[in-house]
Amino acid sequence: MPSVLLDRFAALGVDVERLLRHAGLVPSRFQPPRAKLSTREFFAFWRAVEEVGGSQDLGLRVGAEALPHQFDVASLAALHSPTLGDALRKFARYKLLVCGEQVSVEAVEGEARIRFHWVHVEESLPMMLVDATFASILALARRGFGGPLLPRRVELARRRAGESALRRHFGSDVRFDAPIDLLVIEEAALARPFVTHNADLLAVMVPGLEAQLSEQRTSRSVADDARAILSRRMCGERPSIGKLAKEMHMSQRTLQRRLGEFGTTYQSLLDDVRRDTARRLLANTELDAGEVAFLLGFEELNSFSRAFHAWEGVTPTRWRESGRRHAWHT
Repeated sequence: MPSVLLDRFAALGVDVERLLRHAGLVPSRFQPPRAKLSTREFFAFWRAVEEVGGSQDLGLRVGAEALPHQFDVASLAALHSPTLGDALRKFARYKLLVCGEQVSVEAVEGEARIRFHWVHVEESLPMMLVDATFASILALARRGFGGPLLPRRVELARRRAGESALRRHFGSDVRFDAPIDLLVIEEAALARPFVTHNADLLAVMVPGLEAQLSEQRTSRSVADDARAILSRRMCGERPSIGKLAKEMHMSQRTLQRRLGEFGTTYQSLLDDVRRDTARRLLANTELDAGEVAFLLGFEELNSFSRAFHAWEGVTPTRWRESGRRHAWHT
C-alpha cells in the first residue's frame, strides 16, 4: 500500500498515530514509496480504520481520491488500457503481483459483475476496505473515461449500515445481506474507450509484469487455485469436481492427482470453503440458515445444519447467537 495513504488519512482528520497503535503497526513500516504489509497486517490496518477513523464514509473517500502516483502496477496497467474491459482484465491479471487479491468480472444478462476475492483469508473483509476497493475501481474507470460512470447497483455482504452515504457516493441502488460483495455495471460499458490509453507505455510495462506473473505462478499451488474457484462459486451452486477441473483446464483425474500431491482432496477443499463462507454469512448478514444453506449448495437445511454442527459443535442459529461470530469476525 502507498505510504502516502497515511498522509491522506491525516488530511481527512484521522489520528494516524492512534490508528497505527490500534493496528499494532509501527510508523517505520510505512517508508516511501510503499509499505509492505502481510495480509494479516493489512486487514488489521483496515479494521483499525473502522474503529478509530470516525466517519462512516472514510473508506469511500480514500478509495475515490487516489491519485495516479499512488496507483499500484495493476492499476497503472489498467489506466493505460484501450477500453474498460481490457483495463479490468489487466487489473485482474496483475493484481496478484501486489497482494493476495483476486479480481473477477463476469458478464451476465447485460451486466458486468465485478468481484474481489482474497486468497487464504478466512475472516470477514473489513467493511471500509470493501468500500474503498469499489470506490477506487469506479474512480479508475471514471478517470479512464474522462467522464462519469454510474453502476447499476452495489451488493454488499453485510448488514444494512451507512446506506445514505453509499447511495450518495455510488449514485445507484445499494443492496445489503448479499451473498458476496459485487460492483455491477452495464456490460456495454466494457467496450467504452479510455482517453488515458497509452500503447507505448503498455509495451514497456507488460513484458516485465508477465515475467513476474510467470515466476509467481510457479509458487502458487493447484490447491490454492481450486480453493479460489470454489469460493467464487458459493452462490447457490455446488461445483462438481468435473466443473472445477474444466475451469482449471485439466482432466478430472489430473486434478485429483494434483490435489493429492498437496495432501488434499476436492471434498476437503469444498468443506473448507463452505465452512468459511457459512461463518462469514452468519456473522455479517441477516440471511437465515435456510438461505445460507442454499448459497452453499446444500439441497436441504438439515444437511447444512448437520455439516455446520460437525464443523463448529453447535447449530448455525446458536453459533450466530453466541459470541463465537464476534470472535471469528476479529
